[in-house]
Amino acid sequence: MDIHWFFPTHGDGRYLGTAIGGRAVTPDYLKQLAGAIDSLGFTGALLPTGRSCEDAWVTAASLIHVTQRMKFLVAIRPGISSPGMAARMAATFDRLSKGRLLVNVVTGGDPVELAGDGLHLNHDQRYGLTDEFLTVWRGVLAGEVVDHEGEFLKIKGSKILFPPVQEPYPPLYFGGSSPAAIEVAAKHVDLYLTWGEPPQQVAEKIAAVRRRAAEYGRTLRFGIRLHVIVRETEAEAWSAADQLIQHLDAETIAAAQAALSRSDSEGQRRMQQLHGGSRAELEISPNLWAGVGLVRGGAGTALVGDPDTVAARMLEYADLGIDTFILSGYPHLEEAYRVAELLFPKLPVDVKLPPPSLQFSPVGEVIANERIPAIAS
Repeated sequence: MDIHWFFPTHGDGRYLGTAIGGRAVTPDYLKQLAGAIDSLGFTGALLPTGRSCEDAWVTAASLIHVTQRMKFLVAIRPGISSPGMAARMAATFDRLSKGRLLVNVVTGGDPVELAGDGLHLNHDQRYGLTDEFLTVWRGVLAGEVVDHEGEFLKIKGSKILFPPVQEPYPPLYFGGSSPAAIEVAAKHVDLYLTWGEPPQQVAEKIAAVRRRAAEYGRTLRFGIRLHVIVRETEAEAWSAADQLIQHLDAETIAAAQAALSRSDSEGQRRMQQLHGGSRAELEISPNLWAGVGLVRGGAGTALVGDPDTVAARMLEYADLGIDTFILSGYPHLEEAYRVAELLFPKLPVDVKLPPPSLQFSPVGEVIANERIPAIAS
């Protein structure tokens, strides 16, 4: 099981939808967070993309040399950049990071934002463009000289001179719930991502992607993007969920839902359908809570509970075929530590950290100035 974390480059804090308890995402804070992700044993971290975020590539590149082992899941945007340019960026990042790049293919679902970036295609056309983009991108990074003439792209002699470390190219991650998106996933990507829907809905989506990929003679891995609220007891966890949205008022929720409703993303529509803009029934499946989606686009659900319960829910997703979990929590620095300390011991994760005997400092505070605490077995 791979567990990734998240860089909140659109802002962080203790509560949703308010500046109360807010936290500026500064270079120093990003370095703190990168250090935690790198040292706690997470596989890597996702950097979001879009006009509400700091640029994912610039941010990730700034953190290469303050980390040693974590991977960076960074977005390419078909239609916003060309496949040749995106291939060169990926190869450079992969070389500078010594093979620590993962690539998140983001077609985009907000027509207003996309128009601001000069992209004026409808939903299915954008996935058609993504199909052509990835055909070129994959070929270029695999060392080919690519000529391509399609409905959306005309490419002549695209190539790179400096190859990536990972062969044939850094792994491609991708999410999308529509038939057009599933077609792209089946043809091109290595790992298909879903947002945190109830297990039955996730199972149906995985089955559809598997069937279509098999028709192309391909197999894919699967991942899920979730928030997590884990505490030592169930009561503490649910109290923390309530606290996270305690400053939300009806006006803020309504404004957020109106803005999110302009998206033509099938995944976003499914996220909003889980709660309907109401805070009345937010536990939509056992321990799966939709409160985050009241004001946040994209991933809008959280697993809530004590460590054993949250781990059990994650293993239920794993039984469906999910092997990669991209998690986050508010605030992201503190919650990274909670997840590593409370959840990792309950999960089949390969955390490559030095044994306690080789740690620089004792694990836990020295007792009465003379005795080092025993290591929990």
